[in-house]
Amino acid sequence: MSRSARSLQDAYSIADLRNLARRRLPKAVFDFVDGGAGDEHTLKANNAVFDDWTIVPRVCVNVADRRLGRTIVGRSAALPLLLSPTGLAGFFWRNGEVCAAKAAARLDLPFCLSTNSIASLEEVAAAAPDGDRWFQLYFLRDREWMDQLVRRAARAGYRVLCLTVDLPLTGRRERDLRNGFSLPLRPSLRNVLDIARHPRWALDALRSSHDFGNFSNGSAAFTTVAQHVASLFDPSADWDTVAHIRELWKGPLVIKGILHPADAIRAVELGCDAVIVSNHGGRQLDHSPAALTALQDVVQAVGDRTEIILDGGVRRGTDVIKAMALGASSVSSGRAFLWGLAAGGEPGVERAIDILRDELDNAMALVGVDQLANVTYDHVRHRAQFGGPR
Repeated sequence: MSRSARSLQDAYSIADLRNLARRRLPKAVFDFVDGGAGDEHTLKANNAVFDDWTIVPRVCVNVADRRLGRTIVGRSAALPLLLSPTGLAGFFWRNGEVCAAKAAARLDLPFCLSTNSIASLEEVAAAAPDGDRWFQLYFLRDREWMDQLVRRAARAGYRVLCLTVDLPLTGRRERDLRNGFSLPLRPSLRNVLDIARHPRWALDALRSSHDFGNFSNGSAAFTTVAQHVASLFDPSADWDTVAHIRELWKGPLVIKGILHPADAIRAVELGCDAVIVSNHGGRQLDHSPAALTALQDVVQAVGDRTEIILDGGVRRGTDVIKAMALGASSVSSGRAFLWGLAAGGEPGVERAIDILRDELDNAMALVGVDQLANVTYDHVRHRAQFGGPR
C-alpha cells in the first residue's frame, strides 16, 4: 500500500482529510480552498452554527435496516449529498474534476461541475458518462457565450443546470490577496520557496493544465479569480436573465446562492426545480447569515413547493441529520470532497464520501431512524432550549 493510500485510510474525519490536504498543498493553494471573505465571520459561522443544535435521539426503534438513499431533483442517490461546484479543482490534483466526477458516479452521487473548472464540461462528461452530472452556470457578460455553455451542457448529457446567482463580482478574499493567488501561481520568491517545500503537488502541477477549460479563448497568464470574474461575469444580470435561462434549459434547473425567502419564492415562481441555500462557502459577502441559519426561513417560504438543498458547513454525518431535521431535502458540500481530492485524488474523494456515509449511518442508528424521511424537527433542539452556554 502506498504512503498516500495509508494516509487516506488513517483519515477518520473530514478534518483529518483537511490536515492531509494542508500538508500537500502550498499555502497559497490551500488558502484558496480553505479561506473566505473579509474577516471570515460567515465562513466560521457556517461551521459553528451546527453546534447550536442538539440532536435528541429516540430509543426502542428498530434500526436494523437503515436506508441512506434519497431522491435529489428527480434521481435517486445513495446519500442525500451533492458534490458542490468548486472552481479550479484540477489545480489541486491533476484532472481533479474528472477524479471527483468518477468517484461520485462510482458511489452513486450527483456531481456538479463548475463553470470555472480546469477540465472542460465535455472532458468530464466523457470520463463519467454514467454519473448524475450537473453543470453549474454563472451569469456571463457575453450572453451568446453563456447560452452556448447551456447548449454544450445539454449536448454533453448533463442532467441538471445549477445557476449560481450570488457572484456578480468576487468577494474580497483577503488570504488570496495576501498570497497573490493566481492561475498559474505567480512566481514570487515566497511562492517559489513554498512550492519547493511541496514537491508532490509541484510535480503534479507540472503535468496539469492551468487554464479555465470551459472558456475557449483561454485565460490570461497569472489571472486572479477576481480578474477572471470581473472580465467575464455580468453584474447587471437580474431575474429576467434567470427567466431566459429557464426558457433555454429544458431539464431541471436549480438556483444556488439563495439566503432570503423572497428570493426563494421568486425562483420557484420562475419554474426552478430546487433552491440551494448557500452563501458561497463564506467566500462572498462576509457577515451574511450562515446557511443553516437562513435555511429555516427559506423552508417556511417554499418548503412545500420545491426541494431545498443546504450548502455550507457540512463536515459530519450529524450535520446532515440536523440540516434535514430543519427542513433540507438534501445537502451539498464542496470543501469536504476538495480536501479529499487534494490529499489523494480520486481515492481521496471516495474517502471523504465514505466518511460522511459511515457517520450518517451511525448517526441514524443512534438517533433512532431507519430512513431519512423519518428525520423531523422533533429530533433537534436549539441549545438555548437546554439552557446551555450562549
